[in-house]
Amino acid sequence: MTDPTTGTDLDALARSTASGLDHGVTAAGFVPKPVGRILDEKIALARALFGADVDLTSGSVLRTLLELVSVEDARMWSHLGLVFDDSFVSTATGEALSRLGAELGLTRPFHRATGTVRLALAGDLPPEVPQLTLPRGSRLRSRGGTSVFLADPVRLDGVTRSVTAAVTAFEPGPGGDLDPAAQVDGDTPGRIDAFDPADARTSGAAALVTAGTLTITHGEKLAGGSLTWSDETYRDLLLAYPRTLWTPDALRVAVSLVPGVRQVLVRDLYGGLDVNQSIYGNFSFAERLFSEQRSLGNPYYVTVLVAPDESVVWDGPGQLADRVRQAVDTVRPIGIAPSIEQALQVGVGLRVRLSLDGLAASDTGTSAGTTALVGRIVDRIRRYVGRLRIGEPVRYSEAMWAVMNEPGVADARDLRLLRYPPRLTDAVLGAGQPYGVQEFGVGEDVTIGPAEVPVLVTDPSDVVVA
Repeated sequence: MTDPTTGTDLDALARSTASGLDHGVTAAGFVPKPVGRILDEKIALARALFGADVDLTSGSVLRTLLELVSVEDARMWSHLGLVFDDSFVSTATGEALSRLGAELGLTRPFHRATGTVRLALAGDLPPEVPQLTLPRGSRLRSRGGTSVFLADPVRLDGVTRSVTAAVTAFEPGPGGDLDPAAQVDGDTPGRIDAFDPADARTSGAAALVTAGTLTITHGEKLAGGSLTWSDETYRDLLLAYPRTLWTPDALRVAVSLVPGVRQVLVRDLYGGLDVNQSIYGNFSFAERLFSEQRSLGNPYYVTVLVAPDESVVWDGPGQLADRVRQAVDTVRPIGIAPSIEQALQVGVGLRVRLSLDGLAASDTGTSAGTTALVGRIVDRIRRYVGRLRIGEPVRYSEAMWAVMNEPGVADARDLRLLRYPPRLTDAVLGAGQPYGVQEFGVGEDVTIGPAEVPVLVTDPSDVVVA
C-alpha cells in the first residue's frame, strides 16, 4: 500500500520498526530512534490497518493517541541507549561504571579524609630546641591506631605558640573520617592525640607531648573519606588497567594503587616478564634462546623502583615496602621475586624576587595577603613537582610559568632553582653524606638521576616580595 499524499510505501515503513541503518546499534554506538520517525511509523501502520482515508489530521483522537504512544516509545529508546552505554567502560557512568570496575577486580577508590588539629606549646621549649619544626608529611595517630599526616609544615617557637594544622588521613576510605567525639566502649578511638611512633621524624615532638610541653587538640571530625573518585578519573584508571598478568604494566599498576606510592618504575632488563617482543615468533625455540641469558645466581632480575609520598614510612611491619611486596605477589610471575627498591628523594627549591600588582604588601612582604599569595605559588610548584616521574628533571620554564601564572604577580626576577643535596660530580672520600645546596643559573634545569625523584623543599626566606 502506498500513501497517496507522500508516495511512501506504508507496508515497508510499518514493518521497519526493528530495522534501519540510521538508528539502533551502529558503528558510532547506539543511536536512539527519533520521535518523528516513530510517529511516521505509527501513522503508516494506522493507514495500513484502517485505510488511507482514516482521519489522522492534527487534533483527531487517533492522531493524539499515536503521538502519545510515540513519545513513550521515544523514552524507551532513550533508556535503551543508556543501558547500551552502561555496558562499556568508555561510556558507562555512576553505578554502572562501578559494577564494570568490580568485574575487573578494581573497585572504585575512595578519597582521603581531611581536617585540622591544633598544635600548641603548653610550656617553654628546651634550651637546645629553640624552634620545633615538623615537616610536611609528619605522621600523627589516633587512639584507635589510624594514621594521619600533616599537609603543611608546622613551626612553633616562642613567638608562634599555636598552629591550626591541616591533616590528611593516610588510608583512603570512610575509616579516615575520624570523629573525636565518637564513643566506643567508653573510649574515643577517633581522637588524634599522639604522633605515630613509626615515623622517626616525630620522635622529638612525641617526647614533648609525653612531657606535656606540646599538646594536640582534635576538635572537629575529619571529612571526605566517604567520597569516591569521579567517573572521569575512575574511567581513565579502568581503561589503563592491564588485562594481563606477568607483565611490567601489571606490576606497575598494582604497585601504583598502594596508598603512599607516588610513582613506580618497573625495570625488566632482560625482557623476562613480557613475551610481546619483536623477536617473538621469528625463530625456532630449538635454535636459540628466547631472551638474553640471565644470571642463574641472582633471581631478582626484575626491579620495582618505588617513589613514596612524603608521609610514608618505608621499613617496618605493615609499612610501604611490605605493602608493595604484597601487591607485587598478586601479579608477579611464578617463582620470581622482584627486587623492590626505594627511589632516592632529592630536595628541590627555588629562589625568586616577586613584584606584585594590585596587592597592598608591606615593605618586608609579611602582610597576610602577601603570605597567602606566596603560599599559593608554593602550592603550584608543589603540584608540578609532585607530577614528575622518576628521573625527570625539574624544568626552569615550568617553574617560571607556575609563578607568573598566579594572579597578582607582576614580575618574577632572578628565579633560580635549588637542589638539596648538590649533585656529585667527583668521587667523595670518607664517611658521611653530601650536604649543602646547589644553585642553578637562570634558565638551567635541575638534573635528576635515573633512580631519583624530586621533592619540593620550601624556605619562606627564598621567596622575596619587593
